[in-house]
Amino acid sequence: MRTFSVNMIADGGFKGVIFDLDGTLLDSMQIWEDVGEKYLLSQGVRPEEDLRETLRTMSLRQAAEYCQKNYKVKKTVEEIIEGVTGIVEDFYKKEAELKPGVKEFLEELSAQDIKMCVATASEMELVEAALTRCGVRDYFVDILTCSQVGCGKDQPVIYEEALKILGTEKSKTLVFEDSLHAITTAKQAGFTVVGVYEPSEQDQESVRGSVDYYIEDFYMDK
Repeated sequence: MRTFSVNMIADGGFKGVIFDLDGTLLDSMQIWEDVGEKYLLSQGVRPEEDLRETLRTMSLRQAAEYCQKNYKVKKTVEEIIEGVTGIVEDFYKKEAELKPGVKEFLEELSAQDIKMCVATASEMELVEAALTRCGVRDYFVDILTCSQVGCGKDQPVIYEEALKILGTEKSKTLVFEDSLHAITTAKQAGFTVVGVYEPSEQDQESVRGSVDYYIEDFYMDK
């Protein structure tokens, strides 16, 4: 793991950046911590104690399918997704904030003509609402969601599709992620990965040991 600064992106020849959203750009992980439990309870179903960990690596669609199958929720997958989205949508539309230093960091990358894309497990409506309200939507070429690509970040599909959108070489493209499972997937797919500190990711030692670069926040020396 090496020291990282914003100027290292352009100076290192990097042309593109793929950003995770929750826990990386947005300070929003807390809203997802117990949303599965809240949804099941709203359906009169008592969740198992380890549900949070079970769902952690899944896309929203995968989590909906899991709850439908394992908890016998009498709703379609689309209805479950809509129900979960309803629980969190006010937060994204009215409250979610960027993590410290993010806006300035994106401004700097844009000034250096670095192409940027978001790759997230959150639903498009929520992502668009939060990034637009926070004033940073226009920095991104596009937004990709796990629902769009049909799988979670336990597979590299979303990163590969984001790479196609950016049109940059993999060796010249950085991935910013906060969660260990996503970092592992991106690394195994051959990307250069920047780990971002997020308190909800408990295994920071493994995160630090897995990434090429690591940052505590987006305030850093140029």
